Amino acid sequence: MRTATPGRIEIAFRGSIASFPLDTQFSVPAKGVAAIFGPPGCGKTAVARCIAGLERLPASFCAIDGEVWQDETTFRPPHLRSIGYVSQEAGLFPHLSVRRNLLYGAPKPKPMPIAFDEVVELLDLAPLLDRSPSHLSGGERQRVAMGRALLSQPRLLVMDEPLAALHNRAKREILPFVERLPAKLALPMIYIGHDMAEIERFADYLVMMDRGMVTAAGPLHVLQTDPALPLAPSREAAISLDAVVSGYDGRYGLLILRLKGARLLVPAPPLAPGVHQRLRIAACDVSVAREAPRAGSILNVFPARIRACLPLGAAEITLVLALGTGGSGAEILARITRFSFDSLGLKDGMDVFAQLKHISLLSASEPPLQTIPASTPTAEPGQASAAA
Repeated sequence: MRTATPGRIEIAFRGSIASFPLDTQFSVPAKGVAAIFGPPGCGKTAVARCIAGLERLPASFCAIDGEVWQDETTFRPPHLRSIGYVSQEAGLFPHLSVRRNLLYGAPKPKPMPIAFDEVVELLDLAPLLDRSPSHLSGGERQRVAMGRALLSQPRLLVMDEPLAALHNRAKREILPFVERLPAKLALPMIYIGHDMAEIERFADYLVMMDRGMVTAAGPLHVLQTDPALPLAPSREAAISLDAVVSGYDGRYGLLILRLKGARLLVPAPPLAPGVHQRLRIAACDVSVAREAPRAGSILNVFPARIRACLPLGAAEITLVLALGTGGSGAEILARITRFSFDSLGLKDGMDVFAQLKHISLLSASEPPLQTIPASTPTAEPGQASAAA
């Protein structure tokens, strides 16, 4: 009999649901955000329903942080699974106010580890508490649904494409609230989605699915740069990395961030030293040079080593680059033309210089500072930086 491992979310579902074959197995840490990603109809929601106990497949296994919810002899029904479930539709009770919707699933009269006031503040629900669901926007309804799920005091939060039914403006409004949850609550989350632009903002781990099967699983940034997977060679290829704030240049308004193998300068409001900042670096925003530029307007230029070369159509190539002297640092992607690749004589294992033209700042673990500190960035050995 299979045993559960503390600190892990362990899933193995095998069988058919409404004639759809599912053969899914993965294990991810029981902390942070694990995203299940794949095209529509690949079985992502089926996995979420099995985790919640809404579907039962014999000879399957589900364990959360050492606690078995399903195995050969056990099947814990949905109401006995400590899970918060948020789907595409908010499912609010129309005859109850927002406040009463939030408290509907909260345990009584036990003290709650996730407090009502904490959830209200986290999701900015105070102005909505006395409203009827009929007077809420789509994004507001989803925020209430998230709050209700959290107040049920779950051990696991499952979000099954919670933004799919929202228009783009509502998605932009609610994404910061989704990003805030992992940083503020010590609660593992499984996020189901088919839009990598959403997932790369907050996911720590990625499970890729296709036709009911897991095709890859691991840390998000590792899968984004894996030459054997479809993410790196794709037209929208990018890498998500978590940097640490090390200072701020108040004179030029530059945030100073540290990654393994690089020290980045990014125009941004100040953040406190030690804050974790999620970065997105698109492949199309990185170029390469054989020699270090002597002068230029690109702030972030670093030694790097080519780890892989991936053709993208007939005219372009995506490079997997490892930052730092000898390629010992974080990996990023660069998209260049095949003409440039041949003209520069590039190949696997070659040492080059990566030029990061643009870096997007996504979610941060803390809000910007109200007062602006002053510090001066200094160059370090093994790093070239060019500024206009």
